Amino acid sequence: MNSLQEKSRIYQAFKRGGPSFGGWQMLPGTNSSRAIARSGVDWICVDCEHGNIDDGQMHEAVVAIAATGVSPIVRITANEPWMVKRALDAGAHGIVVPLIYTVDDAKRLVSSAKFPPEGTRGFGSPFSPQTFSNETMTYYLQNANSTLITIVQIETKSALEQVREIAALPGVDCLLIGPFDLGNNIGRPILAEGMHPELVSAIDSIKEAAHAEGKKVGIYCTSGEQSRMYAEKGFDVISIAADVLALQAQFSETLRIAQGGKVGEAKGTGAGYDGK
Repeated sequence: MNSLQEKSRIYQAFKRGGPSFGGWQMLPGTNSSRAIARSGVDWICVDCEHGNIDDGQMHEAVVAIAATGVSPIVRITANEPWMVKRALDAGAHGIVVPLIYTVDDAKRLVSSAKFPPEGTRGFGSPFSPQTFSNETMTYYLQNANSTLITIVQIETKSALEQVREIAALPGVDCLLIGPFDLGNNIGRPILAEGMHPELVSAIDSIKEAAHAEGKKVGIYCTSGEQSRMYAEKGFDVISIAADVLALQAQFSETLRIAQGGKVGEAKGTGAGYDGK
């Protein structure tokens, strides 16, 4: 095992097996990064797609997260090679890439994430090694391909139809389910009463496809109860909460109790999704 792998908590979790729990950072600021990291999660996804985080803030968050011993993962905005490069050059231990539609999309992503001869990633960032053990740049070059985690989001109808082929691709390490977009894209949006059986079946089929190809499968959750349920169902990578929703939920619950409510009376996740 190389020293990059030794310092990557998500890599270690993948090798260990069992569920790996992480947090979702949408608000900028290294204090936010460190606060989430202190919860004990294995990884934090810095969300540059839907979060309020720009390129410079992403760079700072990645370094702050890694300094706590937690793995920084970056969700880029789109499947663009320059976005993959920026995230990995910042020192991310892995990337999450949304809105994959085809096998060719996934192939292009893998190429962008790997140094030659496996891919087309350009070399030269002095920042990447500092989020591991500050190895030399040449050491990072030699070991990055076998260490960094590439996570493909399955959230479109066409990707669902090709999920087994996508999972089979060398260089794809994990399939991450975005249940809200997946539901919307197959015509079964998540409503207040929960998931449609067709969406539940689609999620199960993605897990089966990933595991059949020896890959990990993850899912975005909005509560501890959901997270526990998916862990018990055999999911490997589970986002337990997003900072924005967690802050809102904590303040709302505390205010409700302060105004005379009882602990545990209110239910819901603040996201309109209870995992059912």
